[in-house]
Amino acid sequence: MDWKIKIIELLKKFWQEFSYYFSDEEDPNEPIYDPAHFASMIILVIFIIGILFWLLWTLLVFEGGIFKKIIPSLEVAFTSKTLQDFGWLGYPYEMGIFSGFIGNGAALILTIAFVVGIWWVFKDLPKLKEREENKKNGI
Repeated sequence: MDWKIKIIELLKKFWQEFSYYFSDEEDPNEPIYDPAHFASMIILVIFIIGILFWLLWTLLVFEGGIFKKIIPSLEVAFTSKTLQDFGWLGYPYEMGIFSGFIGNGAALILTIAFVVGIWWVFKDLPKLKEREENKKNGI
């Protein structure tokens, strides 16, 4: 009989914990989330993921990607090869292997700007955490 009482007590405890998630009582220690802020955060995240996808796709895939164009560009710059050796007949009609280099270059510049922007936003984060710890410790 003792084990049945323990099971019933365990089920009661589980039910109380489970029903807590659906109660109307609000804990004063919990942060308050505004639905408009939450929705705007979701839209912003989807927007940033879209930008990141576009940048990486344009940089790495569009018209063969930028890596396909690096070696021929260096060969044209530092050897006796010409643009015509790589299929260039004239911009914008027939550019051979260099087709899409404007899109790849723009994506490269924007990707670098994106990475520098992220670095600029988060560069002071360790200092802010240290300052917050010092305030907590009274230093």
